[in-house]
Formats: sequence, structure tokens, C-alpha cells
Amino acid sequence: MSTYQTINPATNQLIKTWPAHTDQQVEQALATAHQLYQSSWSKGDIQPRIQVLKKLADIIESRVDELAKVISVEMGKLIGQSRGEVKICAQIARYYAENAARFLQPTPYPSSLGNAWVENHPIGVLVAVEPWNFPYYQLMRVLAPNLAAGNPVLAKHAAIVPHCATVFEALVHEAGAPDGAWTNLFVSNDKIAELIADDRVQGAALTGSERAGSAVAAQAGKYLKKTTLELGGNDVFVVLEDSDLEEAVKQGVQARLSNAGQVCTAAKRFIVHEKIAERFLENFTAAFRAVKLGDPLDESTTLGPLSSADARDRLVKQVQNAVDHGATLHYGGEVAPGDGFFYQPTILTGITRDNPAWFEEFFGPVAQVYVVPDDDAVVALANDSHYGLGGAIFTGDIERGKRLASRIETGMVFINSQSDTSAELPFGGVKRSGYGRELADLGIKEFVNQKLVVVAG
Repeated sequence: MSTYQTINPATNQLIKTWPAHTDQQVEQALATAHQLYQSSWSKGDIQPRIQVLKKLADIIESRVDELAKVISVEMGKLIGQSRGEVKICAQIARYYAENAARFLQPTPYPSSLGNAWVENHPIGVLVAVEPWNFPYYQLMRVLAPNLAAGNPVLAKHAAIVPHCATVFEALVHEAGAPDGAWTNLFVSNDKIAELIADDRVQGAALTGSERAGSAVAAQAGKYLKKTTLELGGNDVFVVLEDSDLEEAVKQGVQARLSNAGQVCTAAKRFIVHEKIAERFLENFTAAFRAVKLGDPLDESTTLGPLSSADARDRLVKQVQNAVDHGATLHYGGEVAPGDGFFYQPTILTGITRDNPAWFEEFFGPVAQVYVVPDDDAVVALANDSHYGLGGAIFTGDIERGKRLASRIETGMVFINSQSDTSAELPFGGVKRSGYGRELADLGIKEFVNQKLVVVAG
């Protein structure tokens, strides 16, 4: 029985159940992908692959509203935010269409041994395991650079977004990609382990939970396959006493509540200087109180549902556990009435290091607020984390912000803006947030054979 189901999280209505792929279908998909890798499509001129990405960008841009609605109905993202996700997918496809050939050009290496250079070649079939919170964008981050490089991809999407998964695969085919370039598979975790073990698969990319990343990395390590992992985050949002407080509050609310807080790079730990902490908390709470929960397809809604009953119930337990261990429930903390998976925007204060909440990632609209006396305390608290994905610093002194950014152990830091993403900027983290980078020039080099060639002379 398939676990792939489309359930509208705003209403808890089952829309469709999707059949799992059979073992025979999976084997055929792998054989087709491997055959494509062996062909001139993967190993030949890049131009045909780039043309597919250009057409894909055009198709996506022509269907923004239609594609956005699929996201909102299936996982509950506000319709305006869904449109934004669709648009960045087109941006990523076009970015690699315009830049991949340059990124993959041979790089000369001056050497006493002769004329030397490094070429970039595809390595083979990849397995991608991707999450539900950005159901097109996460796929595009893998597809665009690897299609350009020539690596075919077998993709396992999250079980709660099968409609998005099938729509994305159809878009890739419509853009002219051959069979095997991108194949959607509705399969179990055990089947993914089997695929990783197969000699025809050369790498795995995962975005998701720490647990899922550990499982994929362990299996890939056993069979000596390359991996990239983008896992959880517990990002800080630092507000210093010299910052524009109104702007910091405005962006902080967006950074915590966007996508109902279900973002790996969402602001989760608000570290506020003691001189402005009271004012920040007062304004921040007022903004949370003004949030309008409702139908994600309604343009006036400012907070949609969580993606599933499981996601909501997990958050309920985390908040209760935090309070049981001494945290103060400053605001919110309740499930909203009705059939959907709604949870009030919530603020926790008074969290101490012996509270499990100190180290946990809250994947929902729950903000933790900490008060600190100085910059050294900011750094100490920021770095006292198992994660290191993104972060933000608000200050009126840019040089001070840059110094702090350099000291914080994380993959990305934004000064005077909330964390964001763009095709030309590398995305990834350190510690238990994973390793490797997606997007930009770094992303396309993760799964290529950087082959040295030397002509003696």
C-alpha cells in the first residue's frame, strides 16, 4: 500500500492517494537513467541540455498561478509565497542555462610538470531525497545543475507532496529532457537504500531531517558514494541595540512565520541586546497577535496551516516539553480550532541550557527569544548549537555586523536582512546542518569528476 497521499492541510481532506512504483518500474527507471548517462546526451555537448533548462524556465514562468495553487493545496503554503517559490524555480533553471557552460569550462593549473588543466565531467546517476516544505524549489536545486552537468537523477519526494512531484517531472519532460534525465519515484526508504547500493548509482543528495540525512549518509558511506546533505537549522536572528528596531521586528516576524515556520533557514533563536529587549519583545508580540490564520488560498491570510497532522502534533509536544523544563510561554502555544493543521504563532522566553528546547529545531511558528549583554555573548549563544545553517544580524554598524558574521559558525549569514536564497548564491551549512553546497558555481561542482589532465613538456 502506498503512503503517498495528497491531503489538504487547511481542511484535512484526502484529495488523492498515489500508487507506489513497483520493483520492476524502479529497475527500469534506473536502467534508463544509466543508459542516458552512457549516451552523448550526458557526455557530449552541453548545448542540448542547456536548451532544456531555458525552455523549462519559460514554461514555469508562463504557469506561475497554476503551479503555485498545487503547492498551496497540497502542503498549505500561502498562495503569495507559493508564487514566489515557482518564480525562483524559473530563476534557477535560467541561471544554469546561462552560466553552466562557463562553470564547467576547463580550469588551467600552471605546473612545472607541463601543460595542466582540470576538466569537469558527469559522474553518473544520482539519487535525490527531497522534503515537502519547498516542493518544487528543492527539486530544482538538484535538477538544474545536474541536468547541465549531465548527471541523470532518480528522485524520491516526500510522501505528502506527490502531486507536486508528478507535476515537476511532467514539466521536465515537456521542456524536452529525455527519459531518465529526471525520474520521480514513489518508493520506500528501503528501496532508496537499495538504489544507493547499486553500482550504477554514483551519488546521493538529500535535503531533510537529521535522521534521514544520517541514514542516507551511512548507506552511501558503506558503498563509497558521494553525498551532499542539507539538514536542519536552528538559525539565530540577532538584534543589536544600534539596529533599526522597527525593521528588525518586521523582518523577524516574516523570518519566523514564513511558510508557517517550516523553513530550515527560518529565524528560530532571536538573540536580542538587553538594552532593547523589552521594546523588541513588546513589538514582536504585537505583530504575532495581529497574524491572521486561515485558508492559504485567501490572499488576506498571513499564517497558513502546518503541512500535516504529524507536523502539528510534534510541535505541540515540543512546546509543552519546553514549558515543562522551565521555559515561559510568553504568547500563543495552542492548536487553533477547526479541521486543519493550524497552530498559533508562539513565543517562548526564559529558555536555559538544560532545557531540551535550547538545542532543538522547532519546525513551525514558534520563536525563542534570548537576551544578551554584548557581542561576545551573541557569538557564544549562536555557536552553542548542534546546527549551523544560516543566520541574520541587525545592526546600525555594518563593520560590527561583519565582524560578528565572521565569528558565527554557520554556512550563511545575512546582515540587515532575513535569510534568503537566490540562484547565484551558494546554499548549505556546517555541523549537523549537513555538508556540501547547492546553487551558484559551487553547487554544480558537487557531483562532477574534476579530472586533471597533464601534457608533459
